[in-house]
Amino acid sequence: MPRIDLYRNVHMGQRARLFALAVELGSADGADPAVAGECADRALAMTAELREHADHEDAHIHPLLRDRAPAAADALDAEHIRLDAALAALDERARAFPGAAPDARAEAQHALYLAVNELISAYLAHLHAEETVAMPALWAACEDAELAAVFGGFQATRSPGQRLTDLRGMLPALPPPVRAAVARASVEALPPAEAGGGLHALSTTLAPGQRARLYADLGAPEAWAAR
Repeated sequence: MPRIDLYRNVHMGQRARLFALAVELGSADGADPAVAGECADRALAMTAELREHADHEDAHIHPLLRDRAPAAADALDAEHIRLDAALAALDERARAFPGAAPDARAEAQHALYLAVNELISAYLAHLHAEETVAMPALWAACEDAELAAVFGGFQATRSPGQRLTDLRGMLPALPPPVRAAVARASVEALPPAEAGGGLHALSTTLAPGQRARLYADLGAPEAWAAR
């Protein structure tokens, strides 16, 4: 039976959103002031999300990692310096982009695009360290009950709306069997009368084909999909 992985699913969602952001910022019509503002807002929302995610890891995962596998914790600390600099650089470029003069807007857009990709480069290295150094170290040092307690402690700090947002950001990036398992656990935690609405709410970020596959995998009544 697979061990509890505290990083994999959420990281897959983050990668998908980062890659999509890079494509969107690179191809946007930055000459349109409204579009420029939207691009800036999306970039700033991404840095805010990644900082919040890091805070969650610092609060819930890394104390256990520091206690049981200090060498792995030290490896992650080294990643933070480059990552923090990339986040700050992206914030700076995003805030500058909408206010750039019309004749400088194209270069400002490309600078923002490069800053996003610099962040992606730093962040991918950070995720790789967590997934290939930190998580194996936790598996070697901890029982599943301890890892489940970490995940449960984090979930307890999230409101129902925040948990729904977390799942919506994650599910599109997961393979169908994993997506179905995550959705099933979420729906089964609801009162039976709320199951259909809960599944509908979870699936709003899925592509049509993904959504149809999810309903099929769960054996969900077709009527739920119309809600």
